[in-house]
Amino acid sequence: MKIAVLPGDGIGKEIMTQAVRVLRRLGEDGLRMEIEEAPVGGTAYDLAGDPLPEATLKLAREADAILFGAVGDWKYDTLSRPKRPEQGLLGLRKALNLFANLRPAQVYEELASASSLRPDVVAGLDILIVRELTGDIYFGTPRGISTLPNGEREGYNTMRYAESEVRRIARVAFEAARKRGKRLCSVDKANVLETTELWRQVVIETGKEFPDVDLSHMYVDNCAMQLVRNPKQFDVIVTGNMFGDILSDEASMLTGSIGMLPSASLDEHNKGMYEPIHGSAPDIAGKGVANPLATILSAAMMLRYSLGKPEEAERIERAVRKVLREGYRTRDLETPGTRVVGTEEMGAAVVAAL
Repeated sequence: MKIAVLPGDGIGKEIMTQAVRVLRRLGEDGLRMEIEEAPVGGTAYDLAGDPLPEATLKLAREADAILFGAVGDWKYDTLSRPKRPEQGLLGLRKALNLFANLRPAQVYEELASASSLRPDVVAGLDILIVRELTGDIYFGTPRGISTLPNGEREGYNTMRYAESEVRRIARVAFEAARKRGKRLCSVDKANVLETTELWRQVVIETGKEFPDVDLSHMYVDNCAMQLVRNPKQFDVIVTGNMFGDILSDEASMLTGSIGMLPSASLDEHNKGMYEPIHGSAPDIAGKGVANPLATILSAAMMLRYSLGKPEEAERIERAVRKVLREGYRTRDLETPGTRVVGTEEMGAAVVAAL
């Protein structure tokens, strides 16, 4: 198996180092893999003047799966948009046709008290958000900033979805729901936006192929409220790119820390890019305090979804649960009576648990 490792910027290098340690520990038990690293984001811009160099894209195309860290730093904010670090991530999603983003939000028993909500509200929470990743307002055209005849500036973006784009992400969500609790909630704003009116129509049509899955619909503003009011009512949520971006970050805080959540971005053949959802956190980069568990759990998702190694994935997940039971916490998870450790120590604890 060939794995492309793209650490990126900020805390990306620190957290990726720990995930690779975990993978190499599995390698000692016979998991055969080839790991190759390449720059992306601001790091790649500094080296090659491009956030997604051709060599990095070539490696990503050739690999069986991609493990991604994070991109972005305030020092790049003055660059033109095509040169900003985030374009490296968006470019990979587009070039590899990674249209299906899977973001699980699961509350570990040991972390229920770390949530911003009451433990009884979140205990046992297990939601999967399926977000369409290559369409919607983030990619729609026309877009830009122009000057009106009266001299006033105007910014504009276009929200658009083709029927085929909606149908393929709906099928991914229905298949996921079929393997879980057989409940799928499609989130839109069909009462206001024609784009999501079409979304709802296509999801309903696709649902006829999955009669065993209970399909419901919810407006995005209500869904945002329900996630903090009664999050355990959800099993699988499917939604568009922009709504999914916002809702999945909201759901992440139900778990106690955004530093706990992995994600998978898949193409139609289940080749994927796996990354923590928390971003590059330049304010703590280099301090050795970042939580590596989301990246380690992303590696587990990679083994399960793209590399066909569910037993190894489960080993990683059991190891993470074990270190949490033993009281290990990074700074973002600190609660009274726990043992606060740094990035490297947390990685070492997971390796020891393996």
